[in-house]
Amino acid sequence: MLVRFCNPLDEDALWGILEPMIRDGETMALPLDMGRKDAFDYWLAPGHEVFVAEDDGGVVGTYFLRANQKGPGGHVANAGYVTAPSAMGKGVARAMCAH
Repeated sequence: MLVRFCNPLDEDALWGILEPMIRDGETMALPLDMGRKDAFDYWLAPGHEVFVAEDDGGVVGTYFLRANQKGPGGHVANAGYVTAPSAMGKGVARAMCAH
């Protein structure tokens, strides 16, 4: 499994991972009707370093890493992880966390 920076060519795959998570409403407190543009504005926000996990050439997970706070707390990280429904239980989240 390869974990790498997200790039614009990943947008369709990224939406394929984020949309089910948003619609399910169980993972992150996001509006259930959030559209693609707003989801990308959130996930790819300035200050987020965004990565994707690839397996067999397909994107199967994504995560962002950001500072939890500005100023003196800026050294503390915050992250959000999402695995594609088809890849759950296959070590994707473990690989992203290890990355």
